[in-house]
Amino acid sequence: QVQLAESGGGLVQAGGSLRLSCAASGDTFRANDLGWLRQAPGKEREFVAAIKWDGRSTNLADSVKGRFTISRDNIRNAVYLQMNSLKPEDTAVYYCAASRRKYRITLPTTIDQYDYWGQGTQVTVSP
Repeated sequence: QVQLAESGGGLVQAGGSLRLSCAASGDTFRANDLGWLRQAPGKEREFVAAIKWDGRSTNLADSVKGRFTISRDNIRNAVYLQMNSLKPEDTAVYYCAASRRKYRITLPTTIDQYDYWGQGTQVTVSP
């Protein structure tokens, strides 16, 4: 059974940084694109970042470009989200997700393109 487990969330002041980690177990994801999505209170879940199976291509939402970086370690079966210059509007539950399709041509940037999800980790940014 595929499992994704996020860690690294917490409370931080505006302007601060956090690094989220996601470990995959039960299957390897070396041929699958991975992503981070988030859901703020009262809002729909939205795309944040995605990284290609080989790590050579990434896609970031406009709202986080220049502040967030996504990376992966295919030996450890893990994906990371480095978040810098955090803003209160970044407050949300952050989810790690994986696409079932292997060797995708295009990066998955919509919720319906992800098949496996973690439980989420809370990130709270205070003013």
